[in-house]
Amino acid sequence: MVLKTFGWSFAVTAAGLAFAAWAWGWEAFGIVLILSVLEISLSFDNAVVNAGILKKMNAFWQRIFLTIGILIAVFGMRLVFPVVIVAVSASVGPIEAVQLALDKPDQYQDLVTDAHAAIAAFGGMFLLMIFLDFIFEEREFTWLRWIERPLAKLGKIDMLSVCIALIVLLGSALMFANHAHTSTGAMDKTSTVLLSGVAGLITYLVVGGLSGYFEDKLEEEEEREHEEEEKAKREGKQVSAVGLAGKAAFFLFLYLEVLDASFSFDGVIGAFAITNHIFWMALGLGIGAMYVRSLTVYLVRQGTLDEYVYLEHGAHYAIGALAAILLVTIRYEIPEVITGLIGVFLIAASFLSSIRRNKLVEAAEGNAEGPDEKAKVSSGV
Repeated sequence: MVLKTFGWSFAVTAAGLAFAAWAWGWEAFGIVLILSVLEISLSFDNAVVNAGILKKMNAFWQRIFLTIGILIAVFGMRLVFPVVIVAVSASVGPIEAVQLALDKPDQYQDLVTDAHAAIAAFGGMFLLMIFLDFIFEEREFTWLRWIERPLAKLGKIDMLSVCIALIVLLGSALMFANHAHTSTGAMDKTSTVLLSGVAGLITYLVVGGLSGYFEDKLEEEEEREHEEEEKAKREGKQVSAVGLAGKAAFFLFLYLEVLDASFSFDGVIGAFAITNHIFWMALGLGIGAMYVRSLTVYLVRQGTLDEYVYLEHGAHYAIGALAAILLVTIRYEIPEVITGLIGVFLIAASFLSSIRRNKLVEAAEGNAEGPDEKAKVSSGV
């Protein structure tokens, strides 16, 4: 089952890492490996959400999402999008950006370094909003309950995450942007940071709005189809399950594509905190995207989407850490290894906490403990 589901991902991983080591050396091998782990860790919740929606679709639309969808995810968001970011930020054409990366890596590196303040502000704000919207939302399971429960109560205040994000952006512009790191030394890029940060915030709100729109359309379509099915049953008519699945499938597919794109932003933007090399980035994120597909298929086939309940928490804490790192790197350089290992540590900690929680729940059930004790076990650290 594992080999059948993850076979292509294993093959792509081996080929990608081997090519990185052959073409650029062991440094590239290490960076691509870190980016792969980072993308997989950040995209686990993506796979969980995708699987929860994908299982509602019929076999035809599942194949559409897992074929066309993965092409869009890998080649669109992981390969093309990083080049577009560099091209726009450095004010060069996409083809010129690729040619510079191939023919004049030093000049390309200078362009990326000069554009880093804008990239970091845009990405930092986008990632920060993902983290804040997660941490301010009440949820069934809490990992670090001493942090998450008070913040969930504060999250009832309207637009709190947007207000905090804007305050963080203003503070970053005042503390870091006036001595931004560039290829020629420190420069004042306050206006650039403020403009890019606001653009990142707007992008998040637009993507979130589109996702919400498609989700509402999906719920309306499902409710209408349910009413039609009940009416048909009352009239003694035959209901076509395939037809009903097909009617909602288009909205499901659109919603999944927008949702997948929104999840892709954090990996792509976060990758700039690891490296500015677009080809290393494309390899690492492409490998990670393959595992998102495999995880989605695995979760759908297994039917267990919530066995490790704290992994989503760990992924979002990693997103929050990356957001902070990106904003700090406007002025200060932070070693790539440290940046990558923070995310790996948080995911590993949440995974181990999930395993510990599952064992405690099993023990409580075995000892016939009451529901209050089980709830206590499920509430995290």
